[in-house]
Amino acid sequence: MAGPLAGVRIVEMAGIGPGPMCAMLLADLGAEVVRVDRVAPADLGLPREPAADPLLRGRRSVAVDLKQPEGVSTVMALVSRADALIEGFRPGVMERLGLGPQACLAENPRLIYGRMTGWGQDGPLAQAAGHDINYIALVGALDAIGREGEPPVHPLNLVGDFGGGALYLAMGVLAGLIEAGRSGQGQVIDCAMTDGAASLMTLFYGMKHAGRWRERRGTNAIDGGSHFYNVYETRDGRYVSVGAIEPKFYAELLDKLGLDAADLPPQHDRTAWPEMKARFAAVFCTRTRDEWCELLEGSDTCFAPVLNLSESLEHAHNRARHTFVSPGGVPQPAPAPRFSRTPCELTRPPAASGGDSRTVLLDWGFDADRVRRLEEAGVIRQAPEPPPD
Repeated sequence: MAGPLAGVRIVEMAGIGPGPMCAMLLADLGAEVVRVDRVAPADLGLPREPAADPLLRGRRSVAVDLKQPEGVSTVMALVSRADALIEGFRPGVMERLGLGPQACLAENPRLIYGRMTGWGQDGPLAQAAGHDINYIALVGALDAIGREGEPPVHPLNLVGDFGGGALYLAMGVLAGLIEAGRSGQGQVIDCAMTDGAASLMTLFYGMKHAGRWRERRGTNAIDGGSHFYNVYETRDGRYVSVGAIEPKFYAELLDKLGLDAADLPPQHDRTAWPEMKARFAAVFCTRTRDEWCELLEGSDTCFAPVLNLSESLEHAHNRARHTFVSPGGVPQPAPAPRFSRTPCELTRPPAASGGDSRTVLLDWGFDADRVRRLEEAGVIRQAPEPPPD
């Protein structure tokens, strides 16, 4: 394996959304992550072909029947050889399976046990169902996003599932591994998407306290309220973005747009923002998106075209940096961030459920006879080899 986490072993209890994203990030960084799938995979609305789901990349899959005691003991044997475990079930599920933190840390005292839920391991909502939109709603994030006078806009699953969940659990696991390297002791990480999303809102809570943030969405400098930090439609029905907050960047933007600052109100005069947004909108409608790119891209106007997913793959900057890759013909973001001495590589395509059951157990020290008996008893399932191309 390549990457700075080469040599680190992690057990992933299969789930959806933020759990696989966290596992993908750790695998991208070089960790050996083994996904424990169900023997009979549930239909979770995900792509039916594993190769079409980049969140599954970089790790192997073992399909285990956790309803059988031998299935639980099989996973516990993996845990005993692992540096970390990550799971995303409701509180209490892993305990009922016999794989809760107390049992796993008794087996492996150095284990970092990462738990990800929406509401957290305790609190009045701990056992309630929920999704990204609910978690970010509870901590003020959803209310703050959107246009003035319009309902809040859900920012995909970026703030709750992936930002407040996957990234915070990955950070927690890495911090836990560093501390365990010093102390020799493992610990449990309680990663709640509400906590993570709240943490992402730290700047805005501080600005509110300082009187610099209005709780009426779409009326602040960087939430669509101002003219200098906004999105505008172009003559061909496409869009461009500008973010000229600093005075020198704002001055250059005005110059490129053919506007004289002497004839305009001060940049931060809130009362003039609606008028200035209308004025900017009229100017941007005079050219196509590509014509604006030719004039503004690469300048200090803080400009970028608004690209869709297909267009992003072809942009010159993204192509030059290899921001996207296409292993197996599936376009997807490359591993991030980048390391000078231990670069990350995509070394393994997405695995089918149970596609590596035998090899993983053998590689992790199981006796070949034990693996055969587990398979014959239905405790593990080895997926059939895919047909040759």
